[in-house]
Amino acid sequence: MKKVLFTFVTIALFSITSCTSKKEQKEAHKKETHPHWTYQGETSPEHWAEIEKNSDCDGKSQSPINIIDIHVKPTQQKENPLNILYSPKTELNQVINNGHSIQFNFEAGDSIQYHGDTYHLMQIHFHESSEHTINGIRYPLEIHLVHKNKTNEYTVMGILAQEGEESQLFEFFESFLPIAENKTKEIHQSLDLATLFPQNTDFYSYGGSLTTPPCTESVNWVIFKNPIIVSVEEVLKLKNNMPKNNYRNEQPLNGRVVSLNIHD
Repeated sequence: MKKVLFTFVTIALFSITSCTSKKEQKEAHKKETHPHWTYQGETSPEHWAEIEKNSDCDGKSQSPINIIDIHVKPTQQKENPLNILYSPKTELNQVINNGHSIQFNFEAGDSIQYHGDTYHLMQIHFHESSEHTINGIRYPLEIHLVHKNKTNEYTVMGILAQEGEESQLFEFFESFLPIAENKTKEIHQSLDLATLFPQNTDFYSYGGSLTTPPCTESVNWVIFKNPIIVSVEEVLKLKNNMPKNNYRNEQPLNGRVVSLNIHD
């Protein structure tokens, strides 16, 4: 009887182990065969909704968009809904080449207020060429400053850049390049981000999404109307550290209103 019981237990344990092993192998195979989104070929933005099943990439409020001046709605607000509360010594934490862009992460502390809510600065990353277009014009570079509030909602400020004179702040950013794909460099230095913004702070605003999977919607977008100036060399150095044309194409507006916030 004991021998029969021992045999039965052994068979049961073997079966459980075998099933678990097959399940693990299946999951591992699934991870290996699941294509990761890119900007090229069969995993390019046109296919993101297919390969990122639980994303918003096929939603109706997606970004980026083409902003057409004759269609925007000037705001009637007396006070600027955007208040940038950056310290003159914003603490830069690290730089990452995540395979999609160059991303600079920041220590907690800096924030913006947008329509009375506080959003904390998380990171800056870059797209070449720009993702948003103005009257059909695509700029050489777009900078995204990503902010999140305590309920995990996003406000992203977009700064467009055109080629011209050298930017000292860009020289600082690029002093940490080159960096290999999927590598991280610790920085822990301070900088004044105020010098990154255009002198004229008029901006477009609309409700959209993150421009990379999972393409999360309900994102507040602030796109500064006037571009900043960076040198050709700075654009090229950044481009050499990122995938070619790491931008998503224009998405349908689907009835959304784009506002123009003008301030003296």
